[in-house]
Amino acid sequence: MDYKRSLENLETALSELRYENSKIPIIVEGDKDIHALHKLDIDGTIIRVNDGTSLIVFCDKIAQEYKDIIILTDWDRKGGFLKRRIQENLKGRVKCNNRYRKIFAKNTMTKTVEGLPSYIETITSKG
Repeated sequence: MDYKRSLENLETALSELRYENSKIPIIVEGDKDIHALHKLDIDGTIIRVNDGTSLIVFCDKIAQEYKDIIILTDWDRKGGFLKRRIQENLKGRVKCNNRYRKIFAKNTMTKTVEGLPSYIETITSKG
């Protein structure tokens, strides 16, 4: 893996994500993901899926409050399944952006949002 190029791609994506998150909420799986994004200076609205309600109720609530969201579930099997379910439940009601999931999956060796800060720290030290 070309760590220098990956780090550049990640830094660009994080900068764009910070900007977009000032207007559009990010959907994550849990509290550890929220803490990880805060470590990366992403401090707009971040909403966790695992809030104690069913996914359908969660999506209905999102559809009532937002026109756009950024889906940033983990890019492992479970996170992919969750992303698809959220998109299906919001189809025609909310615009779902999963661009950042794809960028992080392609440019990291971690499969989780919570692993991003330590991964970025590690490859920064290699550069």
